[in-house]
Formats: sequence, C-alpha cells, structure tokens
Amino acid sequence: MNTGLTRVAAFAAATLWLVTVADAQQGDGTEVQITTNVFKPNKVAPTSERIGQLKVPEGFSVQPFAQGLGNSRIIAVSNEGFVYVSRREEGDVLLLKDEDGDGKADKAPIQVVARAQAHGLAIKDNKLYLVTVKEVFVADIEEDGTLGPLEMIIGDLPDAGQHPNRVMAFGPDGMLYISVGSTCNACNESNAENATMLRVSPDGKSRTIFASGLRNTIGFDWNRQTGELWGLDHGIDLLGDEVQPEELNKLEMGKQYGWPHVYGKGDIYPQSTPVGGLTKEQWRDQSQPMVMGYAAHAAPMQLKFYSGTSFPAEYAGDAFATMRGSWNRNPASGYEIVRIHFENGAPKSIEPFLTGFLTDGGKTHFARPVGLAIARDGSLLMADDANGVIYRVAYTGNAEKVAESKAVPAEAMKAQADKGVGVPLSKDRPETDGKGAIKVSSAAFATNGAIPLKHSEYADGVSPALRWESVPGAASYAIVMEDPDSHPIKPFVHWVAWNIPASVTSLPEGLQEQLRLVEPEGVLQGRNSSGTHGYFGPKPPVGDAAHHYHFQVLALDSVLDIPPTSDRDAFLAAAAGHVLAKGELVGVYQQKFEPPKQ
Repeated sequence: MNTGLTRVAAFAAATLWLVTVADAQQGDGTEVQITTNVFKPNKVAPTSERIGQLKVPEGFSVQPFAQGLGNSRIIAVSNEGFVYVSRREEGDVLLLKDEDGDGKADKAPIQVVARAQAHGLAIKDNKLYLVTVKEVFVADIEEDGTLGPLEMIIGDLPDAGQHPNRVMAFGPDGMLYISVGSTCNACNESNAENATMLRVSPDGKSRTIFASGLRNTIGFDWNRQTGELWGLDHGIDLLGDEVQPEELNKLEMGKQYGWPHVYGKGDIYPQSTPVGGLTKEQWRDQSQPMVMGYAAHAAPMQLKFYSGTSFPAEYAGDAFATMRGSWNRNPASGYEIVRIHFENGAPKSIEPFLTGFLTDGGKTHFARPVGLAIARDGSLLMADDANGVIYRVAYTGNAEKVAESKAVPAEAMKAQADKGVGVPLSKDRPETDGKGAIKVSSAAFATNGAIPLKHSEYADGVSPALRWESVPGAASYAIVMEDPDSHPIKPFVHWVAWNIPASVTSLPEGLQEQLRLVEPEGVLQGRNSSGTHGYFGPKPPVGDAAHHYHFQVLALDSVLDIPPTSDRDAFLAAAAGHVLAKGELVGVYQQKFEPPKQ
C-alpha cells in the first residue's frame, strides 16, 4: 500500500508511516492520513521461569506438552488420542502420543508426512487430511498412529501470496471446508477462490465457494449447539494501531463479508475500488458486517468450540481461539488464547484466557500461538510456532464440569446447501411464465450440439457467443444457464445475468466474470452454483454421460433493481410478472479423460 505515501519516520522499536491517499484508484477526491506502526517484539527463550508466569483463570494450569518442535503450526487430535502437528517451515507433520496420560508427549515425535508447505490438518473416518498451498492429501491412520500412503485429491487450489497458509475442517454435513486467504492486504483478486471459504466433497472432486470477502479466516468451527459456522477473519493492515479490528463472523453460504473494500461494521477502506463500476457503498450494502470485533492486528489463528468434559460448566457452548500476535501496532496485541463466550448460540464477549507470552513490558515474547485443539482428556493443546512448544491447558479445580455434548447438528449447514436444489429449470418455473417465444443461437455450437472444450472449466472457461431475437416492448434481457444432469446440486446454475439493455440482442465470446459489466454497460451477473459471479463453464465429473446445458434467455418488461450478489432464485423472484417471452439453446458436454494435475 505505497500509493500516496508522503512521509516515513523511523524509530528504534517502531516505524511511523504517514499516508495521504490523495491519488487513490477511484479518483474521487479521497484524502486520508494514516499513522501506523511496525513493531515486532523480540523473541526470547521459553524458560521455566517465564512459563511459570503464564496466567490462566483460577483452577486452570498450563505446562508444556512437548518442546523443541520448530515451526509448529496446526494441531489435530484423533479419536484415539494421537496428536498431529504440522510444521510449515520444515514441511512435515509430526505424530505425538501421551500413552501414560501424564499430560506430556512420550518419547520423540515421529515424522509421518513430508510435504512442502504442510499446514492445515483435518481428521475424518480414521483418515488424516493435509492441505499445502495448492494440494490436499489424504492417508489412512494406522493402528499405531502412523499413516498409510498419501493420495492427492486436489492439486489446483489457487496460487498464494501474502496468505499461503490453508486450513480446513470437516463440517457436520460431512463436507470439507477449506479457508483460502487473500494474496494481498487489500486488492481485487483475479482468482475468485482467493479470500474465500470453499466447500469441498470428501473425495475432492467437487468444490464451490461457500463464502467470500474473507481476507484470511484461518480460525473457524461449528457451534456445537446450533451447527452454525463461525470464523475469525484477519483485519486489513496499515490502517492504524486500532484499525481494523479482527472480525468474528457468522459464515453462511453465498454471503460476502466486505473485504477488500469494506471492513468492521461497515467502514469503507479508502484506497481500493470495486471492479465494474460498483461503488463502495453498493459493495457495503451487499456485504455482511462483523458480529463482534477484537483488538486490531492480534492475528487470530485456530478456533475451536469446546467439545471436552473437563472444563467448568460455565464454559459450555464457548469457543477458544489463538491470537498469534501483532506486528503492525504499538503496543503489541495478541500473543494469547482468548475465550469467546456464547449464550444461546450467540457470542457475547471475547476475553483473554491464557496470557503472559508477552514479557518485559511487551518488548519481548516467548511464544506466538497458532494451533489449537481439544485433547481426548478435555484439555486444550496450543502450538507455538516461534519456539516450537505445545502447551497444555488443563482444569484442576473442583467446579461442576461441562456435560458431554451431542454431535454437532447438521441441519443448519444442510439447509443452506439444499437451497435451490431439486427445483425445475428456470424456463419451467411459474416465475418465468410469458406468452412469447425467443429463438436463441450461438456461433459456437448448434442446438443439442457439443459445446467446444474452450468453453468448459477444463480449458479456457470462456463464455460462448450468444444471439437472440428482439422482442417488442422488452426493457431488458436476462440469461440463466443451468445443468439438470448435475449432482448433488441439481440443477447446477452456471450463469445468471440480467439488465442486458433492450438494444442488445447478442453477446460476444468471453465476457468478464465479475459482478457488473461495463460492456455491455450495466449488466449484472449474480452468484452461480460454484459461488462465483459470471459464466462458469461445464465441468461434469470425468466419465459421466454427457450433461445438457440450457442457455435460457428471458425478455423482461422492466429493468430489475436487485443487487448483483443475488442468486438465481432472487433473480426469478424479481422477474416474476415481468417476463414477456423466453427461449433456450441446449448444448451438451462430456469429459471422458482425467485432465492432468496442475
């Protein structure tokens, strides 16, 4: 963020940047002065004296579970009590065991995986899943905790930039959720899967964007009472010591969460500009504000709702999260575990739980918390990636304990996923009733003909050229492309676009894949089933019989006033009663061979 930088003053422990954004992209007269600090507390050793000064609530204790682990990052614990920890810098996964139950790892750790940039871990059905920057691997967990052969099930996650540390977890719906951070501090991403939460089938063959506008949501988990998904998102840097707060969000399918143009409760980031001529106010109107904020730059990492039975009953329904610690404020924030207190499924407060890793008046630290997991005995395990210690937080008091919780309910996630599934094609729904018929054609393929490879997501993924007849009295046209042969999303919406000007009766090949088009001017493109905006080409599973793709064109007697984040169903609800005529062009596509791994 160097645009408009006017003065830089260096200090011994901090750097002061005074930024005047007078020539920002939008050219709208924005002028903002920002004072920000770069302050990195020095790392010191985790001596027994320093560890002894750690602070936890009364009745709790904290001690090392394992030491000397290097760059320990994410923790996962199996039903058998095997503790797995990834190490990003070393590029591997270690196995730790506490077979005698003394709260300390036995013997030396065992390396069970060696893969560059190993990071996120998840366990399901006695299998360990590992995500690197671009790949997801899975392996069987053997009886002794070691792993069978690794199988790569995904090889094409987006390239990384500023946030390469993918994390993942299985939801109560049985699907794998993968957080993909942004490549930058604040920018318009060229890959729609960056700055998102992905929803993936366990075999890796199908994935969609679950939520977007998330700068870097490393910490996320499901409320054990409601089944709702909550996440902590990293705020934008270089906005000042107190800006932006780290965001606690309730994540829901199809929702957008502000980044990169809006943050917090609806504050506008001064420098960026949405593409396609959208204003930042429009972007804000279609984004979800944070539910609750925490200290700016604290850097939230792994988040876990408490699932054990050894903590006091007052912790039932609560979550814990690690805060790795700031570099962009003075005094420092983070370097702690926080408790997120929930009541009746809603968050009420975020408060420090384990503190003391900052020492010497905040000038030094001896741990940067990252991984967090609930051990089989109900204690918390926290990984420090600075000095390579895993800390164990246990309750040793006599208070009434948390009752054993039931499985996390799946209804909330399934209801979101099932929305708009199992319905007729748009042309056959009552919302599109109209008297006239429209002839639709394409230079790329004939009626019921094969759609060329370049229009599929296995190749270029560009939209085909389309043409249709003019309809008298039409104020606008719209397109809905659907695949009724898809599964489990049936029909799969590949494209929804509206407010095509009445003077336009053809579209060229290769339209921009964004919320709003500048050519043709003002065309809006809603959310398709992949979670992106604009055309998403055919991508049937390899070996499936040919799928049929219905390009449906509607003539409307009005221009619709709905946000571009709308999906097919929101579009159809707005179009009801305004359809003058409709028509379709059907093409087919089949992928016979597995494309090469990237």
